[in-house]
Amino acid sequence: MSQAVSTRGPLAAFERLRHWWQRLAAVVLSGTGAGEADLAAERILGEVRPLLQESRAHRGGEVAARSRAERIAAIYRGASLAQRAAILDLITHEFSPNREELERAIVAIQAAANDAELSRAEARLRIALNAPRAKFFTQFNLLPEGVKFLVDLRADVLRYLKEAPALEVLDEELSSLLSSWFDIGNLELRRISWSSPAALLEKLIAYEAVHEIRSWTDLRNRLDSDRRCYAFFHPRMPDEPLIFVEIALVKDMADNIHSLLDESAPAFDPHAAQAAIFYSISNTQVGLKGVSFGGFLIKRVADMLSADFPKLKVFATLSPVPGFRRWLDAEAKRKAPDFFGRQERERLCEEADAKDPHEGLARIMLRGFAAEAHPPESVKPTLMRLCAHYLVEAKEGPPENARPLDPVARFHLGNGARLERVNWLADTSARGIKQSAGLMVNYIYKLDEIEDNHEAFEREGRIVMADAVKRLLRKPA
Repeated sequence: MSQAVSTRGPLAAFERLRHWWQRLAAVVLSGTGAGEADLAAERILGEVRPLLQESRAHRGGEVAARSRAERIAAIYRGASLAQRAAILDLITHEFSPNREELERAIVAIQAAANDAELSRAEARLRIALNAPRAKFFTQFNLLPEGVKFLVDLRADVLRYLKEAPALEVLDEELSSLLSSWFDIGNLELRRISWSSPAALLEKLIAYEAVHEIRSWTDLRNRLDSDRRCYAFFHPRMPDEPLIFVEIALVKDMADNIHSLLDESAPAFDPHAAQAAIFYSISNTQVGLKGVSFGGFLIKRVADMLSADFPKLKVFATLSPVPGFRRWLDAEAKRKAPDFFGRQERERLCEEADAKDPHEGLARIMLRGFAAEAHPPESVKPTLMRLCAHYLVEAKEGPPENARPLDPVARFHLGNGARLERVNWLADTSARGIKQSAGLMVNYIYKLDEIEDNHEAFEREGRIVMADAVKRLLRKPA
């Protein structure tokens, strides 16, 4: 235990953990008495604490370290959600840096009289900041399932972070460690087909986050001869896809997700395909949030498809616009006076029998939802224009570094894609209507323009778009 912790004394440390546990248990536990929860927490912390202290003291060799890591992982996996949170808090404090060493290093930096002294002081500070947690976490790399354990551990940290901000340091250290382990150079790109192991196919069904896989027949259709699915894997997690992409090999750029997922449609000859449509990209591991490899996946897959199918000319996405309706509803409440053109205002008020065009649009959309219907054709020009405005003009962040509000747009444009087309009623599922009023977007990846587009976006925030999108941005009179 570090001096900063030990100076508080064992009773103070235990009381701190008891208070923290009771506060968190009130949030994550229901139907369990406080006394019973306290006893359960005391028991499990009593099992884990000696193992953590032995780990910090580096008792024994590699065999002992592996045995401790296995026991800690087993205890943690068997713990309840709130008990896991208490263990995480214990790890945070048991492996914190030595405060006295930190203070001495800071004083040395402030007192440095020349570059040589400053350099030595900086090195000393880095050593002091390198908390024993980092060494503790690397011990789990000795276990067959150790890397997966740490990925799941970070997923729990992210879950509890709002209620327990002290875990932020744990999140930062795990994020840094996992980012180095899951560097793109360490990953393997593999195709997933209908002949892949059933356990892997079941994970595709469970992890699909964009368009739900409704049945095994649906999955088989997505893995047919005119379809492709690729995923990144890590050598220490060989049976767990980290991220996967689903592609349709078709004649032209697709404007409708339902035609791509139609199980009754005959398979298309992939060797005659001129367009590869990336219609679903799903991250599978919550614990790898912030570790980016989606852009690399698209580019690697595009290169592979180009080699396998020389007739392919277009690499495009058919992407959702998940934040559009939320933004639209917020803008309607704000009632910005310049949101609609004159003709739009008159049409919306007349069709909805409303005095205010914002209220009119809200009524029309609500009416459609109530009847489980689609937005009426009469609002198509307005919604198409507003969607283009949302994708291009709605930004977040400081003005000098503002980026698109929509997360999918931010992802593809940041990877060097071009905003190509907005598609009307491209996804009329309940989810598609609720999130984006049924609209979907095509982003095009031109392999010889990706780098230039990426640089323009990163340096200037410039969005490369097709003329069709530019025309949509023009507000009518």
